[in-house]
Amino acid sequence: MKLTLRVWRQQNPETPGAMATYEVDNISADMSFLEMLDTLNEELTLAGDEPVAFDHDCREGICGACSLVINGDAHGPERTTTCQLHMRSFADGDTIDIEPWRASAFPVIKDLVVDRSSFDRIIQSGGYISAPTGTAPDAHATPVPKPDADFAFEHAECIGCGACVAACPNGSAMLFTSAKVNHLNVLPQGAPERETRSWTWWPRWTRRALAAAP
Repeated sequence: MKLTLRVWRQQNPETPGAMATYEVDNISADMSFLEMLDTLNEELTLAGDEPVAFDHDCREGICGACSLVINGDAHGPERTTTCQLHMRSFADGDTIDIEPWRASAFPVIKDLVVDRSSFDRIIQSGGYISAPTGTAPDAHATPVPKPDADFAFEHAECIGCGACVAACPNGSAMLFTSAKVNHLNVLPQGAPERETRSWTWWPRWTRRALAAAP
């Protein structure tokens, strides 16, 4: 496959960014999107140019670090993370626009890398649970009913990638915060603070965390 890539390049948060155009050839349909970017960066490096900075970690669809806006869609045309998006989702000769998350809560650090620490501040402000001090209890010391465990696990599956914020016209983190509230409130360890977390902290720490982002 031969593709034209229009990639957002931005040196740092203070420098204005712009789209840069690159041509890549011999891209296999079986490559992941990040492997395609690796190929582009190898070519840029060999040509003496600076490679495109993009975030990634597990490359297994678990961590959500690979977040990109591809042709205007968060994570691209498929319902998956960017690292699990494969080039067979595109056609030979396509032009692909690649941008970072577009949300004021996620300022660009460099190129396609954004600062998602606003999510960390949300967890620090309201995502606490009671925990006894001293020796760690056995894993089964606090029984958790199977329906509660399943419900909590379903909401813990939110990987905090930030796609809900990037795709929302208002830049809202309501999907992330509601997932964390449901995840933590149903567990017995989180029960002592569930009312404070849901009714007192939630509106305030959501606004405060996102507004505090540079």
